Amino acid sequence: MTDISIEKMNASNILGVKEICDLSFSSPWSIDSLNKELTNERAAYIVIKLGDKIVGFGGMWTLFDEADITNIAVHPDYRGHNFGDIIVENLIKIAKELGATSMTLEVRASNTPAINLYKKHNFTIEGTRKNFYENPKEDGHIMWNYNL
Repeated sequence: MTDISIEKMNASNILGVKEICDLSFSSPWSIDSLNKELTNERAAYIVIKLGDKIVGFGGMWTLFDEADITNIAVHPDYRGHNFGDIIVENLIKIAKELGATSMTLEVRASNTPAINLYKKHNFTIEGTRKNFYENPKEDGHIMWNYNL
């Protein structure tokens, strides 16, 4: 897989992002919500492409010296090929460029593959938000990387 590229999420690739949201999340973001992120000055979203196919995306908001990952997802057909690593690495790089020194996120307590991905990038579980997620109702772990 050598034809991998990273680009900013934009209006021309938002339908591919929406498809991945629908396949990945029990409460996916709407097209309207995704479009609003394009004009959110605190938001930074990227897509990862294999050739012309969007295979994953990730986004975050930055405020002062903190970045908050809002979502990361890889198309189910392309999981297990390190695309999640590439997305996290690129979000960390962008966060540093924007002046962030730490990064946080919430993840479903049962999402072991995602938790392991974040641990691989020096995130640690720092707390739990009870019933943070809907459909199904589930706790969310709060993870931090304090040393970007």
